Amino acid sequence: MNKIVECIPNFSVSKEVDPEVYQTLVDTGNSYPGVTLLDVQTDGSHNRCVFTMVGAPEKIEEAMIGLTKIAVEKIDMNKHHGQHPRMGAVDVVPFVPALNMTIEECVELSKRVAERIWSEVGVPVFLYEDSATSENRRNLAKVRKGEFEGMPEKILEEEWAPDYGERKIHPTAGVVAVGARMPLVAFNVNLDTDDVEIANKIAKAIRASSGGFKYCKALGIKLEDRGVAQVSMNMVNYEGTPLFYTYEMIRVLAERYGARIIGSEVVGLLPAKALIDCAEHYLKIENFDCMNQVMEYHLIGKE
Repeated sequence: MNKIVECIPNFSVSKEVDPEVYQTLVDTGNSYPGVTLLDVQTDGSHNRCVFTMVGAPEKIEEAMIGLTKIAVEKIDMNKHHGQHPRMGAVDVVPFVPALNMTIEECVELSKRVAERIWSEVGVPVFLYEDSATSENRRNLAKVRKGEFEGMPEKILEEEWAPDYGERKIHPTAGVVAVGARMPLVAFNVNLDTDDVEIANKIAKAIRASSGGFKYCKALGIKLEDRGVAQVSMNMVNYEGTPLFYTYEMIRVLAERYGARIIGSEVVGLLPAKALIDCAEHYLKIENFDCMNQVMEYHLIGKE
């Protein structure tokens, strides 16, 4: 049976800040036979774009190497500014099992791509999540800490030698994290305040590393173009911690600080069940069977 893998590379460029480089990456992503570029998200405040690609593992591998070469050639991290933490021109490359793929196969794919990024492009690579070579490298936030500006010193620390490459960052492209993981939902909630400290306090209360929800990573940022604070989250297991858990907690905490939720957003694609679970919760549907009661699942099959 055919194997399909999902790849969601994050590049440190946006359509709003550098439309030419952004478009070059999009055109490159669309140029590989056997690879479908399902979605591209771009944000000027974050100065970042997120691709969602699917295809056979060998096709995705070639596309990712090609995109990396373009990004390293075109993006200079010494000139990059954005609200989102970042450490490289290609900041992170996760591989996610989609169809007839196991997480173990995604780990092997991530290691092949990581080795080629170093050997063919010259950018040091850290392996993270299920591909991590040590427990302290599983969490992307720990790997990325220090960002591009602090990475030259960090990479010299005993415990932070790259998994592939020398103890020296690429002078313009920095470093990259490559790994395998289960589906992640990038979920952001915007507040009717420009006080980023409120978003920071809420993020600290809900993220796992501070004692909050187990599968939630969160930080507070300010969207300069809109003048609002945002609680930006990565939900690494949307079934273990549903989206409505964090949404409701943000709502309660925001009210404590005199703020309100004005909207939320999903960055990139997400499994339908993540939203269906929210609908089931808020509509208080009793005895709901997602796989048997959602019409589209019958149309596409249950594989």
